[in-house]
Amino acid sequence: MTDRIAVLRTLIRAHDYAYYVLDNPTVADAEYDALMQELRALEAASGAPVPDDSPTRRVGGKADGAFAPITHAVPMLSLDNVFNAEDFAAFYRRLQERLNSDALLYLSAEPKFDGLAISLRYENGVLARAATRGDGATGEDVTANVRAVRTIPLRLLSDTPPAVIEVRGEIYMPKAAFAALNAQALLDGGKTFANPRNAAAGSLRQLDPAITAARQLSFFAYGYGAHDGFILPATYTELLAQYRTWGLPVCPLQRALTGADAAAAYMADMAVHRHDLPYEIDGIVYKADRFAEQQTAGFVSRAPRWAVAWKFPAVEKTTIVEAIDVQVGRTGAVTPVARLQAVEVGGVTVTNATLHNADEVARKDVRVGDTVFVRRAGDVIPEIVKVVLEKRPADSQPFTMPTHCPICASEVIRPEGEAVARCSGGLHCQAQRVQALIHFASRKALDIQGLGDKLIEQVVANGSVQSPADLFRLTLDDWSALPRMASKSAQNVLDALNAAKETTLSRFIYALGIREVGNVSAELLARHYRELPALLAADEEDLQAIDGIGPVMAQYIRHFFLDDANRAVIADLQAAGVHWPAVEAPVVNADSPLAGKTVVITGTLPTMSRDTAAAHIAALGGKTGSAVSKKTDYLLAGDKAGSKLTKAQELGVAIIDEAQLLAWLDEHSHHAE
Repeated sequence: MTDRIAVLRTLIRAHDYAYYVLDNPTVADAEYDALMQELRALEAASGAPVPDDSPTRRVGGKADGAFAPITHAVPMLSLDNVFNAEDFAAFYRRLQERLNSDALLYLSAEPKFDGLAISLRYENGVLARAATRGDGATGEDVTANVRAVRTIPLRLLSDTPPAVIEVRGEIYMPKAAFAALNAQALLDGGKTFANPRNAAAGSLRQLDPAITAARQLSFFAYGYGAHDGFILPATYTELLAQYRTWGLPVCPLQRALTGADAAAAYMADMAVHRHDLPYEIDGIVYKADRFAEQQTAGFVSRAPRWAVAWKFPAVEKTTIVEAIDVQVGRTGAVTPVARLQAVEVGGVTVTNATLHNADEVARKDVRVGDTVFVRRAGDVIPEIVKVVLEKRPADSQPFTMPTHCPICASEVIRPEGEAVARCSGGLHCQAQRVQALIHFASRKALDIQGLGDKLIEQVVANGSVQSPADLFRLTLDDWSALPRMASKSAQNVLDALNAAKETTLSRFIYALGIREVGNVSAELLARHYRELPALLAADEEDLQAIDGIGPVMAQYIRHFFLDDANRAVIADLQAAGVHWPAVEAPVVNADSPLAGKTVVITGTLPTMSRDTAAAHIAALGGKTGSAVSKKTDYLLAGDKAGSKLTKAQELGVAIIDEAQLLAWLDEHSHHAE
C-alpha cells in the first residue's frame, strides 16, 4: 500500500505539472479523477498522517481570521519605474557606469505582471511557507491559500532539492478567470473587482482556501530569496531554466537580450501584443542577466540598481460628453455615467465612462458638451481623467444628481458623510427587484426553502413576479413550467412559500430589505414597537431613541416607510397571507441580571446559534447590540471572538460565556415559577 501511495503521488504531481504549468494535459480528466480518488482512499485506509505535500492536501481548513506577520530572511525589494525610451536609456547608461563598462549589456526582459508579489519557501523540496511582500521587510503568512493555487507545486520535482530555496514571483488572475468572477458577482448582486490585480489580492486573503481555489489564480516565478544548499547559476536566465526543471512555472516570454536597442525592440513588440495575452501586464522588467553584475551594481534603499520596470504609457484619448445619465444598481446605488462620443482607447471602443458619484462629478466638473480626456484605468475600466476647459461650450450647465429614481420615481437619499446616493424604493424598484427578492427569501428573512437565486431570476425574467407578494400567488403549474423544474421540486417550493407565510414581525422587517437594517436591528424594532402600524408611523427622532438605531439607519427606515409604493407592497404581502403572532411585552423580574442591559454577541457559541442567544437575552430583559461601545454592559463571547473581544477588554466591558447565560436563564426560570 505504501509503495502504491508513493507512486500515485509522483504520478499525480507529474500530471498536475503538465496540466497547470505546461498547459499540455497527459491524461483525460476521468483518468486523473480516478487516480486522485484511489490516492484519497489509500491514504485514508493507511491510517498514517498525510504529508503536506500530498496532492490531496491542496485545500485545507479555514483561516482563523488573521494572517500572521512573517519577516523575510531576504527583503523583497520593489523596482524603480521608467516611462519612456529616454528614461530607459538613462538607466542603461547608469548601469554601464556602475559596471565600469561601455560594452553592450546582457539583459533579461520579461513582462511586468499585474498581480501580487509572493515569496515561496521550500524546505527539502516541500512548500513550507508562503508570504506576501508587505512592506518589503515583513509580509503576511498566506500559506494555506497559496497551497490552493494549482500552478504552484507543493513539492519540487527533484530528487536532490536544496535544503532551503525561497522562490519569489507573482500571483495573478488570468483575464478569463477575472471575467468569470465579475460575471458571477453581478449575477449574485455582489461587489465586482476593478481589475485582475485587486481580484488576485482579494482572493489570496480569503479566510476560506476553498474560495481561493475556486478563483483560478496562477503564478510565475521570477526571483529568489534565501537559499541554502543551492549555488546560483551564472545568470538569471539559467535560474529560470532551473526553476522549470523543478516544476515551477516561468513566463515563456522571458528573453535574454544584448544592448539597449534589443531592449527597446522587445518593448515595442510587447506593446503591440500585450492585449492578446491571457493575463494583464503593465510594462516590461529589465534586469542585468549576470548575477555577478547584479552584485556589482548593488542596491539603493528599496530597489536594485540593476533592474527597472519600463511601464507602458497610460492610454488616453479625447472625446466629447454627449450626455450624463444615472444608472441604478441591484443594491439601489445611483451612479452617474457619462455617455461619450465613441473613441478607441487601448484597442477598445469606449462609449461610456463611470463618474462614480456626485462628489466625483463635482470634483472633475464634468458637463454635457465637455471635451474630456478618457483613459482605461488599469487597462480595464474607462474613466474620465480631466476636462479640457478651453473647449467647454459657453452654455454648459453643472450636472446635478436626480432627487428621484429614474426607474421607480422613489426618493434618492444620500445620508450625511456617505458618498453613494441610493434609491429608497427597494421593494418595488425594477432595477433592484432580483436582489430584493433574494434577500426577502433568505434564511434570516422569510427563509423560503428551495427558492434559490436562479429560480428568482427566472420568475422575474418571465414577468410573473414583480413584487414579493407575487411569489405567493404563483400556482403549481407556474412553478412546473420553469425550465428544468420537476413537479416534485415545484411542489416543494410551493409548500415552502405556504410555510413562510407564518413568520415573525422581526423577520418580516428584516425581509423588507431596508438599508442598514440587519436582523439584530429588526429585532430591536419589533420588540420596541410590537406592532407594524406603530413602526410605520415612527419619525426619525423616535427611531433614534432606540439604543442601537443611529441617525443614518433612522433616515433609511423613515424614508422607506414614507414611500407609498413600499407601503403598498407591505399591504399586498399581508393580503397574500403573510402574518405573524403578536409580539408580547417582556415580563422580566426587576432582579434579572440582564434587565435593561445591552449585550453584544461575538464568536461561535458551543451549543446555540446567535439568534437563540439573542432570544434568551431578550427573555432576561436584555437588549442585543451589534457593536461594542462604552454603553455595552456585557460581551457574550464564544470561540474565535476576534476584535470585539479585544475592544471589550480595552473598555472594561464584562465578558460572559454561554454557560453563564444558561445559568442565568435557569435561575430566572426558577424565580418565575
